[in-house]
Amino acid sequence: MSLSSLFAYDPQFDLDPRSAGVRRGDQVVSRNFTFATPFGYRRAAYLVRPRKEKGTYAGILYIHWLDEAPNANRTQFLDEALHMAARGCICLLVETMWSDRDWFIKRTQFDDHANSVRQIIELRLALDILQAEKGFDPHRLALVGHDFGAMYGVLLGRVDPRPTHYVLMAGTPLFADWYLYYPPLDGAPRTAFEAQMSPLDPLTNVAALAPAPLLFQFGQDDPHVPPEKAQAFYDAAQQPKEIRWYDAGHALNDIATSDRIAWLAAQLERPAAPAKTL
Repeated sequence: MSLSSLFAYDPQFDLDPRSAGVRRGDQVVSRNFTFATPFGYRRAAYLVRPRKEKGTYAGILYIHWLDEAPNANRTQFLDEALHMAARGCICLLVETMWSDRDWFIKRTQFDDHANSVRQIIELRLALDILQAEKGFDPHRLALVGHDFGAMYGVLLGRVDPRPTHYVLMAGTPLFADWYLYYPPLDGAPRTAFEAQMSPLDPLTNVAALAPAPLLFQFGQDDPHVPPEKAQAFYDAAQQPKEIRWYDAGHALNDIATSDRIAWLAAQLERPAAPAKTL
């Protein structure tokens, strides 16, 4: 089965958005809401946008990291999204399967492929939400992902051509690099799992994001992404691309945040290259 078929979804699916609150500032409006999925559960999200509806605005989809930190959820990029919205971007910050703090230890390798399919379909629905926003410019849509957010962001871009720019933070090139942390798997079952996940791997799919500009951000002291893994991920991508290293661990640091904001602002101020076709 092709990836396009595997991750196919109904673009007319009723998202049934339900508001959980709105905050209005002088420049920015922040909406807390949930939306339906085809899988019988709902996902939570924040949408942060310029208060002024007139105009044309770039979009940013933020996909958070997995960690034990308090911000390992859709709040991770909230301050950054407020800043970018004040600069004229519509930002969507979504809940994911790894927003559940115990998700990683509750899952098994038997679940990972099917979970990945559901996650990508949820992210395609998130793009639909952004696309429906008044003033959204489909020619300027960035995806920012950290950790699993970066990895699933690559896979999303492989099957959905809408993102035009990517910031990929501290991701590893193979899903097996992390999914084999737990539970232990050896011998033939391990080999079979690696083969099953290989078509989904960032290493397999990142070249297909071209001609979208890519910014890779890595920590020099990241225990989960050693330098050779980071370099392999970057090397597999096509130009235009850039890699930046930081004196940091897996969380990266404030310098990385400043660099990312500056890169996004510069990139989204100008029209993107023609979109790829699937």
